[in-house]
Amino acid sequence: MGLLKKGKKKKLRQTGASGSAQSALRPQQQLKLAPCIAQCPCTTDIRGWITLIAQREKMGLNQDEVLEKAWRELVNTNPFPAIMGRVCPHPCEDACNRQAKDGAVSINAMERFIGDWALEKKLALEKTTDEKHPESIGVIGAGPAGLSFAYQMARLGYPVTVYEKLPAVGGMLYYGIPFYRLPEDVLEAEVQRIVDLGVELKLGTEVGKDISVEDLRAKHKIIFLGIGAHKGKLLRIPGEEGPMVFTGTDYLNRVNRGETVDVGKKVGVIGGGDTAIDAARVARRTGADVTIIYRRTRKEMPAIETEIEDALKEGVKLEYLVAPIEVKREGDKMTTLVARRMELGEPDDSGRRRPVPIDGSDFDIQIDSLIAAISQEPDWDPIPGLGPKKRWLDVDDTGLVKDADTGDVYAGGDVIDLHIAATAVGHGNRAAQTVHHKLRGLELPKKWDYPEIKAERIKLETYDAKERVEPTHRPVDEWLSKPDDEITQAITTDQFIEEATRCFSCGQCFGCEKCWMYCTPACFKKVDQITPGHYYTIKLDVCDGCSKCGDECPCGFLDMI
Repeated sequence: MGLLKKGKKKKLRQTGASGSAQSALRPQQQLKLAPCIAQCPCTTDIRGWITLIAQREKMGLNQDEVLEKAWRELVNTNPFPAIMGRVCPHPCEDACNRQAKDGAVSINAMERFIGDWALEKKLALEKTTDEKHPESIGVIGAGPAGLSFAYQMARLGYPVTVYEKLPAVGGMLYYGIPFYRLPEDVLEAEVQRIVDLGVELKLGTEVGKDISVEDLRAKHKIIFLGIGAHKGKLLRIPGEEGPMVFTGTDYLNRVNRGETVDVGKKVGVIGGGDTAIDAARVARRTGADVTIIYRRTRKEMPAIETEIEDALKEGVKLEYLVAPIEVKREGDKMTTLVARRMELGEPDDSGRRRPVPIDGSDFDIQIDSLIAAISQEPDWDPIPGLGPKKRWLDVDDTGLVKDADTGDVYAGGDVIDLHIAATAVGHGNRAAQTVHHKLRGLELPKKWDYPEIKAERIKLETYDAKERVEPTHRPVDEWLSKPDDEITQAITTDQFIEEATRCFSCGQCFGCEKCWMYCTPACFKKVDQITPGHYYTIKLDVCDGCSKCGDECPCGFLDMI
């Protein structure tokens, strides 16, 4: 008779020297992809820089040493932590496994803190090599995508020139975000560090006018397009042609340039995204009575939730399930917006329920001006020869523009499609790595191919309950009286350090010692020189397969194989 009876399965076990049965399973240290990293558009190793802070004492680092190491880890992929810590809607937090216990780690607030700390310490960005490569790089657009690409190419040793048609640097970071959210000096300081790497910045230089596309091609081996999407779209309703109608991007652009824009006493803002919220709050700062008109419900609004809340605190009104139908005027003067009630039907291509008009529900809203913040697109008119045959550029997964007529042209950010700023930074990083490896004849590094670890693999009860830190705000009654002063305040140093300890270190060893303590045969040996994620080696020859280490590992780093 064989080892296994027909029709029955039996788990094979080994027999040790003592004669006792042993499992064939053995522990393996298996790095996993943390969900915060998986959801970061910049592909930043969030777990890496946060756990570095949490584990600083184990590695013998003092506070300043670990903060600088963490900041340098962060800026490997994102040179704008002080900026992104203010404006990013932090999809990393939405994915954080700590939500299953007591709230996501405050990654965004931590990013802002460490970004501000580095600015205060005047830390400089560093090149990754002393080599100097001959290929010249041209970048069109000094927004987050173009500056990210320029930064990565400069630190790799390439001469880089950035061409920006507007008089200030930053793209939509400068011209599309109010100063109470992103102070001008923070933006300028983080951009200046990129310029200090040797990047040549040519402001007020319009490609197609001040320099031709042909001259650009002749001067530069590689061109990167990061012109953004500054061209706002109107509503295409009767009566909107004429004075006192603005697009959201144009209105914010003019205000941030320092213009005084008359919007009257009653302002209607159409849209539910961040541009609509920003435009409404800026208009509110003029003393106007502002109403946001949105055709779905608040649940479907794509704007950052905290920004919606802050707009309501400032007295901005919200009209849900309403769509604009017509603008009425007396001569050139706007008097009324005719609106129609909506109800939600079946989901559309965006996954949100489609707004359906309700017959006979039209009503009037008295307004002096209208701001359409429904969408935007790139402005291709000034740069013939590089624009697409349609609205958006079509690129491959490295950022290379697919149109054969363009040659070696890469692109990123809103010129591809509308994204958040962090995605634009990621696009610039992605394209730079591709260009460098192509020019140097190197093989592209492999992407993270580790399995993503979910909350069910985390032993939640192992971690102490700790309340999530939340940034404070200036008093609400000061928001409108001091319109440009930053509203959200930074967390304190103590809060920052404590918040780091809330990270589960999902899928990576953090030296909790449980495997070492529970292992009877003493398989786990502490390493002499610890580094983040590397605390023990395993002696499999003495393991009896009891699985206690795998059962007790809180972060899901150990797998029984």
